[in-house]
Amino acid sequence: MTTNSRRPSLWGALRPTLVAGSLLACVSSCAEHGARDTVARTNIVTMRGKPLTLVGTPVQVGDVAPDVRLVANDMSDKRLSDYRGKVVILSAVPSLDTSVCDKETRTFNEKAAELPGDVVVLTVSMDLPFAQRRWCGAAGIERVVTLSDFKYREAGDRLGLRIQENQLLTRAVMVIDQRGVIRFLEIVPDVSGEPDYDAVLNAAKALRG
Repeated sequence: MTTNSRRPSLWGALRPTLVAGSLLACVSSCAEHGARDTVARTNIVTMRGKPLTLVGTPVQVGDVAPDVRLVANDMSDKRLSDYRGKVVILSAVPSLDTSVCDKETRTFNEKAAELPGDVVVLTVSMDLPFAQRRWCGAAGIERVVTLSDFKYREAGDRLGLRIQENQLLTRAVMVIDQRGVIRFLEIVPDVSGEPDYDAVLNAAKALRG
């Protein structure tokens, strides 16, 4: 007695469905994280004159800011959409434990006192939340919210701000309006420099007119 070798197996019957499901999952994931548009950019920033490479999905003025996930000092998840309805100043820095990032965040904390309560300043870095909380306590930071990109890495990847050479965030500031649209963007040409504070604050104030 012989068996029918042409009889379809269970795997053969399920394979088209599984393959289709895998493709749909991949497309959904790529769309969510912007992986299809990931690029490497040179001639954008330097570090004390040494060229660096930025990787990720670049954004520009007029774009809706990606709803990136971040981690607060208490280890809870935060999203940019949590601040919808407010004007957001998002300051990306390499690390709070460096002198320029320390000075920049302290400056924004002081300048924020001039801003209305519906303007929020977020400082984002790859520092661990524990280190950010320690730094804020020592520096007496009250008006700036520090958030970490260490867990999801979405701020660097989906805003095009990750430095390929050291995997830190480059120094950049964007102002996002109440609807989540980017209205101002400055990528500081040399990571060791500081942003144009007045331009940032003026852009934020203009959105409240």
